[in-house]
Amino acid sequence: MSTTHGETRRDRARDPGDALKKPSLDKDLEKLVHVEAATRTLAGSFAAPALALLFLGCSGVLAGVYSGVSTDAALVIFAAILGGYMALNIGANDVANNVGPAVGARALTMTGALLIAAVFESAGALLAGGDVVSTISKGIIDPARVADSQTFIWAMMAALVSSALWVNLATWVGAPVSTTHAVVGGVAGAGIAAAGWSLVNWPTMGAIAASWVISPVLGGVIAALFLAFIKVNLIYREDKIAAARKWIPLLVAIMAGAFAWYLSIKGFQKIWRPDTTTITLVTIGTFAGVWALMRPLIRRQSRGMENRNQSLRRLFRIPLIFSAALLSFAHGANDVANAVAPLAAILHSVQFGDVAAKVAIPMWVMLIGAFGISLGLFLYGPKLIRMVGAQITKMNPMRAYCVALSAAVTVIVASWLGLPVSSTHIAVGAVFGVGFFREYYTRRSKRRRELVRRNSDPLPDIPEDEMMSRKLVRRAHFLTVVAAWVVTVPASALLAAVVFWGLTTFVPAF
Repeated sequence: MSTTHGETRRDRARDPGDALKKPSLDKDLEKLVHVEAATRTLAGSFAAPALALLFLGCSGVLAGVYSGVSTDAALVIFAAILGGYMALNIGANDVANNVGPAVGARALTMTGALLIAAVFESAGALLAGGDVVSTISKGIIDPARVADSQTFIWAMMAALVSSALWVNLATWVGAPVSTTHAVVGGVAGAGIAAAGWSLVNWPTMGAIAASWVISPVLGGVIAALFLAFIKVNLIYREDKIAAARKWIPLLVAIMAGAFAWYLSIKGFQKIWRPDTTTITLVTIGTFAGVWALMRPLIRRQSRGMENRNQSLRRLFRIPLIFSAALLSFAHGANDVANAVAPLAAILHSVQFGDVAAKVAIPMWVMLIGAFGISLGLFLYGPKLIRMVGAQITKMNPMRAYCVALSAAVTVIVASWLGLPVSSTHIAVGAVFGVGFFREYYTRRSKRRRELVRRNSDPLPDIPEDEMMSRKLVRRAHFLTVVAAWVVTVPASALLAAVVFWGLTTFVPAF
């Protein structure tokens, strides 16, 4: 025994590193684990394109079965595939504005946000989406000036291709853009290529260009005002819980009233078209009812909470989730037309051989738009959701609620003033507004420190010069987004003109 132990000790003494070496079996297993992980990553990278292609194929099949077109069926099938592609890109890019702040504030997980947005986007499109849409988005061109239905069909094809490609590129770059503006640019570019510059309604184009400035500035200012109100009346109060019981029900009621007004105007067009008096009564009644309901709920929820900012964040979490759902519903009701209006226009022209100012949307066309938006959100939406929710500026439930509240209220203010606005620009502008207001508030450090002297959540001791130079909005993202907004309409228009020329030159007449 002693000899054996002695030999073992001598062997270890000769090569002390042997004890640290992995057996060959462990090395082989570790290599297999790395190979398996790489295989999963590679398979995941192919899964999204495969599902997207499957959906586009199903869109074509749906058109072939339910369009009722015998002649030129291939044209309608191709248009349905393009409409599905546009819907995928809307879901990948545009929906992030509705749920991104809630994800950034950690009120929703990414999975929860995707589920809520997909369900309410589809519900908004199918239940509240209009059954009749304008064939020429926003009255950009005059259909009476189009030479014939064949030219019109190629123009709508070119508009779909160009707008979808541009939104796809913007998503890849990481810039949330207005899909409405992309469609407007595509229609204008194709119209100019088809019949010249006189075809375009230039005053309408000028109003849309004005919305590049109006939408984000208005959204940012209103979001900053709401955040200032919350800071003064809730965050920097000695008794935060008492302040929350007083003001949170009011803020939630404002959100509910805004959505009641918006949905009365824009939604449920298939079953209900109220007059101005009815809309006003519905808005006031919703505001009063939600305010009366929220007062005892907030009081009960806040019972026993500590007098801290963390308690305020918890109280804002559920209203923020509901606001994300309502924003998604409203977006689905309003923006599904960006994907299906050109498709419906092409279908009408193929069926009847004319160009109509307004056309009906068959249910199978609406299904392509609704489910395409939801699928695009699931497959490609997380990138933009993270960017809007966390990478522009840091979010918490109170800031995120200001963004949602601003998006709802700004649409009402703009409609009342008759201003053309973009929901995408409003929401992202509200995110910028919250961030820039925080920078401004941070620079007023003396006033800020005086306000928080009695706060139970003391601020860290930050040097004065560091506080003055701190940037709470990432300038790289800001510049990227603004640049994408500015070039969306001209880029889509130029691309549509090129596509129209290619279609009319190389594709045989039908």
